[in-house]
Amino acid sequence: MHPFHRPTDTARPELLDRLRRTDGDPGRRILFTGATVVTMDPALGTLATGDLLVAGSTVAAVGPDLRARGDAADAVVVDASGTILVPGFVDTHRHAWQGQLRRIIPDVDDLAGYVGATLARYAPVYRPEDMYTGTRLAALGAVDAGITTMLDFSHNSRTAAHSDAAVQALVDSGIRGIHAAMGPHFGDWDRQWPADLGRLVDRFGGGSGLVTFRLAALATAEIAGPALAFGPGLARVAAELGVGVSVDAVFGRASSAAVLDWEREGLLGDRLTLIHATGLTGEAWRAIGASGTRVSLAPTSEAQIGLEDAVPAVDEALAAGVRPGLGIDVEVALANDMFTQMRALHAIQRMRAVHAVHGAGAVHGADGPPDRITTADVLDFATRQGAATVGLGATTGTLTPGKQADLLMITADEINNLPLNDPIGTVVLGADARNIDTVLIAGRVRKWAGRLLDVDLPALRAEAAASRDRVHRAAADAAGGGR
Repeated sequence: MHPFHRPTDTARPELLDRLRRTDGDPGRRILFTGATVVTMDPALGTLATGDLLVAGSTVAAVGPDLRARGDAADAVVVDASGTILVPGFVDTHRHAWQGQLRRIIPDVDDLAGYVGATLARYAPVYRPEDMYTGTRLAALGAVDAGITTMLDFSHNSRTAAHSDAAVQALVDSGIRGIHAAMGPHFGDWDRQWPADLGRLVDRFGGGSGLVTFRLAALATAEIAGPALAFGPGLARVAAELGVGVSVDAVFGRASSAAVLDWEREGLLGDRLTLIHATGLTGEAWRAIGASGTRVSLAPTSEAQIGLEDAVPAVDEALAAGVRPGLGIDVEVALANDMFTQMRALHAIQRMRAVHAVHGAGAVHGADGPPDRITTADVLDFATRQGAATVGLGATTGTLTPGKQADLLMITADEINNLPLNDPIGTVVLGADARNIDTVLIAGRVRKWAGRLLDVDLPALRAEAAASRDRVHRAAADAAGGGR
């Protein structure tokens, strides 16, 4: 075996060089030893002290002591004591093209404010280069924060070139990306969508396999008209291409009626994901649960932008037998990390559960007040359930032998986490992006010793600022009639 290396060793550059030279080698093995291993696999559980073996792009083994195994004899050994190994987070919903517009409307009043500022004002002036810059920036920020899989709900596909740029940005970032393609809400565009999705699948479907595709749509015609609203026609396109569907803006009575229409038309099922799902009727939830339809919650988006009743629908989902995934949604107004989403959902749901018992005028449902969710629940939503929500449950989301080696090494012996008492509680309530020492995606090192790899930060900084400034100027010119 090769020598051991602690996460903070000065020898780590040498170890990283060895790992980078063998990237892509299916025979390369990495053995993480002495970590607390949170597999998120119900059959494997959590190992207080254990080892994890990566072979090529996959998790090969998890156990209390793998050093005696013959297939670990030639492994590069990483001493992971003092760390927690967890699956990479899965972001089930983000509009990544908006990356260079981060926090332009941090105190947005409501959905109309977001739509007017972002989709009506800025989106129409985006060039393909801006799509690339925003999407790559969002993807790299995701990897830095421990998100190894991100669904990019790319709803600014004005031309084939815009779509190509967005997909190429995912490829170049190294993230496990899902490009969910949709036409834009407002402004001029080529009307190439949804037909162009087939070309994208053909062009980018091979290679490393890190980027996959879905069809994206809206729940109803209320915001942008019938062309973008999900129904039998778009379902047929997705079925012919063999891709899943993600439906945004699912909230309120109009969406509830749409869900029941989809039930009658046979369109519900586990290849369909409904995003937000706030303020839906009980009948809509019955149909969702009975059909195995997936749900993606955006905890901070629901609350901050005020989508329908502004309450993440976790209790409604769980009551219907649906364990949701979690998503970031829009960086123009929200945080971009999964720690924030887990903590927000954990706090909001437990507040509601307590209020249902002790609050003024509390009314219990037929089965009484909801149980309080746990830190294990929200970590499950952010990993295993997230992977299932985007159609990758067999690929990622748990540290299960045979699945892809998408994993995080989180330092547990730093000032905000020590001493380690409960590993899941520490990941959810204690850790943040500074504790993510190492990120592997498909067995390749993407972050190491706390540093994102393969990123020229000064160049990226200049590119993002230049794109932002050009978009601002173009939007101002368009609003002023070109003056």
